[in-house]
Amino acid sequence: MKTTISHIKADIGSLPGHTTVYAPVEDEVRKYVKNNSAGLVTDFYVTHIGDDIQITMAHEKGIDNPEIHGLAWEAFKAGTALAKKVGLYGAGQDLLKDAFSGNIKGMGPGVAEMEITPRKSEPFIIYMMDKTEPGAFNFPIFKMFADPFNTPGLVIDPNMHEGFRFEIWDVVDGKKIELSSPDQMYDILAMIGSKSRYVVKRVYTKETHEKLPDENVAVVTTDKLSLIAGEYVGKDDPAAIVRIQSGLPASGESLEAFSHPFLVSGWMRGSFNGPLMPVGINGSKMTRFDGPPRVAALGFVLKDGKLAGPVDLFDDVAFDGARKTALEMTDHLRRMGPFEPHRLPESDMEYTTLPKVLNSLADKFSPIENHEKKHKLKESVRDMD
Repeated sequence: MKTTISHIKADIGSLPGHTTVYAPVEDEVRKYVKNNSAGLVTDFYVTHIGDDIQITMAHEKGIDNPEIHGLAWEAFKAGTALAKKVGLYGAGQDLLKDAFSGNIKGMGPGVAEMEITPRKSEPFIIYMMDKTEPGAFNFPIFKMFADPFNTPGLVIDPNMHEGFRFEIWDVVDGKKIELSSPDQMYDILAMIGSKSRYVVKRVYTKETHEKLPDENVAVVTTDKLSLIAGEYVGKDDPAAIVRIQSGLPASGESLEAFSHPFLVSGWMRGSFNGPLMPVGINGSKMTRFDGPPRVAALGFVLKDGKLAGPVDLFDDVAFDGARKTALEMTDHLRRMGPFEPHRLPESDMEYTTLPKVLNSLADKFSPIENHEKKHKLKESVRDMD
């Protein structure tokens, strides 16, 4: 029988600023799901990273189910009511619509769902990021499912040796493409290296996979709030579901993708590059410069619709080195202040508040003397070449 894992997250207010979830608000969301999930979900878990509340649900209703999405929406609404009552900052900021319309996608909250055929043992990891964008998952998902230096199972496990299929979304033009590794690895890298536009949405096994033919094994939330709202309304703070073991990356191979901090976009005001630091849930308060950007990992096992766990996987001394490196990178980047490449390039600042500042100066510019003549001269020389 098919089972669906749905992970839905939202920022509905925090204490103070964008620092951390207010525990009573998280409790309100948890209480709503518990009191209203009978007959809908077989199990659930509510947690947070930074200022984002995260709901993981197991059920048998498939992806994009209006009842499941409606349950999460109303739970976030219940939490928002309390957040507004106590005056939390950004109360309900990810709830961009006034009323639920049958599908939570495009309404603000991030959604990652997969419908699977459960194995005898179905282990998976929920990865949750704060203060960054969906493209932040491009690098680690590629490392897990396509890089043999990270995942030796791609070399020595017959079930992984044929590689995986990547579904990649162009979140600007609203298009998608499916590419296969390892044969189209360079094409995959050509796209997902541009992480602000091209994002890995799903990873599938191939039909040749002995244990899991043509199964969805990873999925990422890809909702960009700036594109939905038309302006900066908060960081996207993505999450992902990654299945592991038995012909898939082992837990250690999956986690290894976060052992060396890499730069992601977001951080303060959604406008800066910073290192992604792996932390336990208790280490996810967003403090220094509203960060640095963080990722947490919770490990579950699914059996007969019930969730065993979670295990807080980054709450371990093995990742102390990665945290130390991330903090050293933070020190280096912060010395740059508002200068690129710490601050995002102008093309990525379009949906932040910077254009409002620059527009106020537009009528104060004056022409540069001889600039137009020099420009025309360069064009004529180019034509002669």
